[in-house]
Amino acid sequence: MPIHKLHPDTAAPPSVVFHGHDITKVYHMGEVQVHALRSLDLDLYEGEFVVILGPSGSGKSTLLNILGGLDLPSSGHLFFRQRDLTYANDAELTRFRRDCVGFIFQFYNLIPSLTARENVALVTEIARHPMRPEAALELVGLSDRLDHFPAQMSGGEQQRVAIARAIAKRPEVLLCDEPTGALDYQTGKLVLEALAQVNREFGTATAVITHNAGIAGMADRVIMMRSGEITRIQPNETKLSPAELEW
Repeated sequence: MPIHKLHPDTAAPPSVVFHGHDITKVYHMGEVQVHALRSLDLDLYEGEFVVILGPSGSGKSTLLNILGGLDLPSSGHLFFRQRDLTYANDAELTRFRRDCVGFIFQFYNLIPSLTARENVALVTEIARHPMRPEAALELVGLSDRLDHFPAQMSGGEQQRVAIARAIAKRPEVLLCDEPTGALDYQTGKLVLEALAQVNREFGTATAVITHNAGIAGMADRVIMMRSGEITRIQPNETKLSPAELEW
């Protein structure tokens, strides 16, 4: 992947997956400038589970899109391991997203005419070192739903298919945008348990953005945002299991 290397003086430790420095994102709407992110500094580490918490409009989704190579900062630098993504071209970002990042969104984006197994296989067919679709679905507790279509599954089951699809290519990073936002309390806990299991078993660095403060208890660190800024980073000395969460 021919993306610019870090200068030795700015190289992040090997355990750092993402190193963001002075990241700013400004959107131009006519003559109005909207500052979505304001000079953020942020590191995300191997194997950690991070919850990015904040109200609507705080910049959470913008930050996630930049981390995932769906958007670029207006200024500042974002490094993925030893690679500077800031000046990557479209082809380089496409390879980065395909090879390194798994995305999970609030809405499942499954193809209705394909079974659970076939939805996951769409990713495994283009990945470099994929899991078998059956293995990915077993990991999220759906071994008995392999040949069911989305319309035959509950919302929580569909979201777990989306998780299986994201992890089947063995990504280094899992980025989740309100993954329980469309789900009820009990179903949301099942989805969070699937994410926690992936994080434990594969050591996949996982970032979950949400406005639901109740989810923060399962994180290694909680990053709080408001008005495009990080207001606080809080480590959790005692992590809760998803079953112990209350909201």
